[in-house]
Amino acid sequence: MTLRFTLRQLEYLVAVAETGSIAAAADRVNVSSPSISVAISQIEAQLGLVLFLRRQAHGLALTQAGRQVVEQARLVLEQAERLNGMAAQISGQVRGPLHVGCMLTFAQVVLPQLRRGFIDAHPEVEFQQSEEHQTHLIEGLRRGRLDVALTYDLEVPSDLRFEPLATLPPHAVMSPDHPLAHRASVSAEELAPYPMVLLDLPLSSDYLLSGFGSSKLRPKIVERSKDMGVVRSLVANGFGYSIANMRPETDHAPDGKPLCFVPLDGAMRPTEVGLLLAEGAEAVLTIRAFVDHCRMAVTAGGIPGLRNAQPVPRKSGSIRAKSSA
Repeated sequence: MTLRFTLRQLEYLVAVAETGSIAAAADRVNVSSPSISVAISQIEAQLGLVLFLRRQAHGLALTQAGRQVVEQARLVLEQAERLNGMAAQISGQVRGPLHVGCMLTFAQVVLPQLRRGFIDAHPEVEFQQSEEHQTHLIEGLRRGRLDVALTYDLEVPSDLRFEPLATLPPHAVMSPDHPLAHRASVSAEELAPYPMVLLDLPLSSDYLLSGFGSSKLRPKIVERSKDMGVVRSLVANGFGYSIANMRPETDHAPDGKPLCFVPLDGAMRPTEVGLLLAEGAEAVLTIRAFVDHCRMAVTAGGIPGLRNAQPVPRKSGSIRAKSSA
């Protein structure tokens, strides 16, 4: 019996296995749910095996056979990527797939500009992007779903490598009529009595509250959101202040209302924005080209889209492992 699978079908199979649902897999690989369903059915028909248990309201679960098939599918996809990378290395051309992840909080203002410049320079690259929070970026790099991620230096595990590109100092974000909005700087002690709107993402929220923890203060959190745009709009409409490192080129919330950014004094450290990669990832020409592109973009004048990014001078062997924030 001759088995005929496309690499795309195997990619869909692995996506369903990792996400546990057709809909989530479709979002990940940016195709329609029916396309995913057809691919899974075709693979099962070719193999004569049931790979997933369909559990109503509980998604899909791999059968024992399914686990073995998915493991082999991952190996085939890895070998295909290596083959493509080898061809690119031999020809000296930057081409083939590149999947870049980016931290949710700054993806909208940073990644499109970096992507545009990179694709203009390397039009044969098949560029995919994902906007995720830190824990999902780390998982994606470990599983090989992502090639490289643009993110903060938040709890980076020792099995991944981080190269800083720029430093972002913390700011208190307020509406113009907030009592502290026009100060030259402000401390956690001064902010604590006022209502706070918190960006509530894994790891990010711990960092954003770290200035209060070191001062034994309790901020008055009145609103939480996982969306940076929602946080900014709540702040601009007077529901409280927030804390952020990212300062876009425009000091306005998504609804058009103005914001004030006041430097934050105290023990809260600046964050670093940089590139997170698996060990040895830069051996792939396409990944190395994207890393170099990001370095050049930052050297030319900070991180595109961010006003307060202070470039980090590159040192020899600057990509480093980092165990914690």
